[in-house]
Amino acid sequence: MLYEIAAAYGFNLDDYKERIYLLHIFELSFSSREHSRNVYIKLANWDNLAAALPQDINQFEWRKFQQEYRDYIDLAKMAQLLPVIGAPVGLIANYSLIKKLGVTAMNAYRMRLLKDV
Repeated sequence: MLYEIAAAYGFNLDDYKERIYLLHIFELSFSSREHSRNVYIKLANWDNLAAALPQDINQFEWRKFQQEYRDYIDLAKMAQLLPVIGAPVGLIANYSLIKKLGVTAMNAYRMRLLKDV
């Protein structure tokens, strides 16, 4: 879904830095309110941040990056493991998570496009 939204707004995901932007959108969607503010600031200044990223994708600090948003999603996903109620809970949880992610992604790309206007 994120790749399709990025393509709809005209961004090329062959560059790993654009894929990092997508991951920041994911992080923005599923982080604590305080951390989300920090991620928003990064996205608002994406051109500067992208220039500072390493050229090699293997030098990026993946573990540190994913730890904040992982905890947010874990709670919703763990409820799916419960017998009998797991499937309905999963349906509702997945729907709400995907909807939130899609809205966040569209707004993040709109913010980026409007910045250039």
